[in-house]
Amino acid sequence: MTDKKNQVSRRQFLNYTLTGVGGFMGAAMVAPMVGFAIDPLLKGQKDTEFIYVMDVSEITNEPQRKTFKVDQVDGWYESQVDRTAWIFKTEEGNILALSPVCTHLGCTVDWASNEQYPNQFFCPCHNGRYTKTGVNIEGTPPTEPLHAYEYKVEDGKLLLGKAKKR
Repeated sequence: MTDKKNQVSRRQFLNYTLTGVGGFMGAAMVAPMVGFAIDPLLKGQKDTEFIYVMDVSEITNEPQRKTFKVDQVDGWYESQVDRTAWIFKTEEGNILALSPVCTHLGCTVDWASNEQYPNQFFCPCHNGRYTKTGVNIEGTPPTEPLHAYEYKVEDGKLLLGKAKKR
C-alpha cells in the first residue's frame, strides 16, 4: 500500500524543479554583475606614490605653476592624468606645494592674476581669494585653505604625492 500523504504530485515536482532551475539561472546572471560592482572596492589602495616634479634648486619664493603626470585607476581603466601644483618657498624657507583646486566649488585658482589682489591666489569663478600660503581670506566664498601636496626631497629633486587637507 502506498501512502498518498508523503507523495509528490507531478505538478508539485515540476513546480519545485522549475523554481530551482529558475533560481539557479537568476543567480548565474546576477553574480557577475555583483562581482563587477564590488570588485574595485575589494582591491587594495596603493601607498602614496611620489612623482618627480622639479629640482629643488629651481624653487623660488614666487609661486611657480608646475604640471606633472600621475597614474590614475578608475575601476579597471588605467590612465595618466595631468596634475598641477603651485610650488614655492615660504618666508621660513620651507617648500610649499599647493593644489590649484578652489575649495569652494573646484574651479582653478591662479597666482596674482587679478590686478586688485596682486599677491594672492584668485579664483575668477566666484571671486575666491587665498593668501600666498593658500589660506582662504575671510569674507570670500572658500571655506577652507587650498590643499597642500605631500612632498619629499631626494637627491635635490622635489617629489610630490597626494594633495591633502590642511
